Amino acid sequence: QVHLVESGGGLVQPGGSLKLSCFSFGTITDYNLGWYRQAPDKQRELVARITRRGDKAYGNSAKGRFTISRDNSKNTVTLQMDSLRSDDTAIYYCNAQLWNEDYWGQGTQVTVSQ
Repeated sequence: QVHLVESGGGLVQPGGSLKLSCFSFGTITDYNLGWYRQAPDKQRELVARITRRGDKAYGNSAKGRFTISRDNSKNTVTLQMDSLRSDDTAIYYCNAQLWNEDYWGQGTQVTVSQ
């Protein structure tokens, strides 16, 4: 029902900022949304989630630095990342979940380096 496409990844220096966007070809109003990431030799981990009601939750490493938001009218979910560190380097994935439905984007690479 939904097709997710991420954008906004790239190379940024430590301490810098980056904004990731995820666009859905299909309404996201009733879905819980999230951002996950996977670094080399690591498990995929939760970065941030936002429910259909707007409640937010963050992984420990993201608290105080990242902000998730959604715009149902535009079928988008965004992740504002500030104070980036080298260990934020990973492929970031957008996720939409509802009942037994679970959709993933293709991922976008974020590299934090001098």
